[in-house]
Amino acid sequence: MREISVSDFRQQCLALMDSLPPEGVIITRHGHPVAKLFPVRPASCADLIGTVALLPDNGSDDLFSTGERWDAES
Repeated sequence: MREISVSDFRQQCLALMDSLPPEGVIITRHGHPVAKLFPVRPASCADLIGTVALLPDNGSDDLFSTGERWDAES
């Protein structure tokens, strides 16, 4: 992962954000990391699977089924 000093970051901030690598950049002060800048990736439904406790993480599970078959026209 690329590292850049605070003073260099200050000078290159806008250009750096235009070409930010996917793994991000570590910003250092006196050689010690102080921040990490990384691109925000768009959220997707796949990111949410398994994040809520006690819900099945299998996409084919029907959460609202009672298990009984029924006909809506009868």
